[in-house]
Amino acid sequence: MLEKCRNAKERWGGVSDIIDQWLEQRQQLIRTLFSLSDCEIGKPLNEQLTLFCDLLMDYLSSGHFEVYEQLLLEGSEFDDGSVDKVQDLFPRIQPTTNAALDFNDRYGSFDSPTLREIRDFAEELSNMCETLEDRFELEDQLIEVLHNAHRPAVADEA
Repeated sequence: MLEKCRNAKERWGGVSDIIDQWLEQRQQLIRTLFSLSDCEIGKPLNEQLTLFCDLLMDYLSSGHFEVYEQLLLEGSEFDDGSVDKVQDLFPRIQPTTNAALDFNDRYGSFDSPTLREIRDFAEELSNMCETLEDRFELEDQLIEVLHNAHRPAVADEA
């Protein structure tokens, strides 16, 4: 997952400040997610999990309220049909948002978990990894269609 994130940053990094910042948030989110597997149960886990959930909410917000908007605006300005091409992606991203929000609600604070809650957490953390991987792939498709498709036109104007 981290390697895919690096590849996305190499392909689209430097394209716009918003996308650059967002891809950096993605990397930080992934690093924090992976660090959860090394945490001890108790305060270290709760602190790291709270950090992960905070980063997750920031990432989701940036995507929905900044990046997607910016990408759609760019696609609209070129009026080349790229916006129509990505309309099926948004309904596929929404379930990943819902899953992340549910995860945050459940684990944003994980004080004094029971053994059952710890077992459930391990399974839900694994599910969250898969959910985020799916989301990142869909978001990469948004960037590819709505931004990279216009690179030649922008280069010609320069």
